[in-house]
Amino acid sequence: MLTISNFFPRAWWLAFCGSLGRAAFSLFPKFRNITIHHLELAYRQEKSPKEIYDLAKQVFIMVGKNAGDTFRSIKVKSLANLEEFLITTGIENFDTANAKNKGVIFLTCHKGAFDMQITNMALRGLKPNIIGTPLKDPRLNELLVNYRSAFGAIAIERGRETFRLIKVLKSGGAVAILIDQDTNVKGVFVDFFGKKAFTPIGAAVLALKTGAAVIPAMIYLGNDNKQHMEIFPEIPVSVTGNEEADILNTTQTFTRFIETQIRRHPEQWVWMHERWKTQPNQ
Repeated sequence: MLTISNFFPRAWWLAFCGSLGRAAFSLFPKFRNITIHHLELAYRQEKSPKEIYDLAKQVFIMVGKNAGDTFRSIKVKSLANLEEFLITTGIENFDTANAKNKGVIFLTCHKGAFDMQITNMALRGLKPNIIGTPLKDPRLNELLVNYRSAFGAIAIERGRETFRLIKVLKSGGAVAILIDQDTNVKGVFVDFFGKKAFTPIGAAVLALKTGAAVIPAMIYLGNDNKQHMEIFPEIPVSVTGNEEADILNTTQTFTRFIETQIRRHPEQWVWMHERWKTQPNQ
């Protein structure tokens, strides 16, 4: 798929990848049922069973399309190349935060073609350090690391090199971090779609220890068939001196913002991930 992704017009390619997602919805009942179950947890009070089923199908279609665009972006060589199909808004919010010279934390999530944001940042000369969980397949993991590092971004395995990241931020650098999955790292339970979700505390700890500005960045595939990366104003972080409470409250603030953005485009988040796998009574 990587080899042929740029052989066809982008509209045709995305339609094809969307059809693969639609086929996966039918062929993989385990992930289909997990997706429907999680959508029921989040939207049971807001959507009918049919609406939830239809939304679940759209989730698979959009995973296919966004994956297809990510495949194509591997061949991108310049910012002008990328901007043929990606529109960036809010870059001034980064400039404002960066002017403080205290470092910038890009807070993002697994929504849309999320890895394309790293390419966008790197091509703009930001050289972000991207924190992520390694994939189980070493070949895919190598591909992902190479993709993230292609234009100067630095891929870092989640849970490692904390002191290095603190040093990067204190020197005015940038770090990109995703906190919307239940992974095997230090975390706290916060509300996410009305249910307790175990959430990594890395972004909160880095923000509290360094004073870096936290800038949310999200991406989605729009009705105009273009990718849209939005960079939002800084999220204020409150420091009271109670470290445990500050980490919990900051993580909740970040998670609430992420939920708001997922609600804008629920069909483009990874609902097949077992976000509520860990529970407080376990």
